[in-house]
Amino acid sequence: MELIDARLKVSQQSILDIQESLNSETKSSAGDKHETGRAMLQLEREKAGQQLAELERTKAVLSKIDPNSSPKIIGLGSVVFTDKGNYFIAISLGELNIEDMAFYAISAATPIGQLLMGKQVGDNFVFRGTQFNIIGVL
Repeated sequence: MELIDARLKVSQQSILDIQESLNSETKSSAGDKHETGRAMLQLEREKAGQQLAELERTKAVLSKIDPNSSPKIIGLGSVVFTDKGNYFIAISLGELNIEDMAFYAISAATPIGQLLMGKQVGDNFVFRGTQFNIIGVL
């Protein structure tokens, strides 16, 4: 959540900076150059707005996770231990190292996330031709 909050602040500041640049843009003698600059700033603002919206959606997904629950069935917020790797089902953040253990933070919408959802300890699944055995769920 801290990582997402930090990214949200950067994204919001970026939008403010772009807006300030748009507001301070003055008409020059080269009118076409001025209009091109404004158009590029507006495109940057739209892109930053899309990134901000995506971060807010990601934060909403994280807020649905109850860190105190530990169901036996894999779902959103589960930490999954397999014989091939460890996974945290939440949002796609890549590899996380916690207490000298590697975990892959993945979305439930990813292909491997979809295979994990609904499974439990003792189940197995095949992903990209490799069989995985689920050995623990928190």
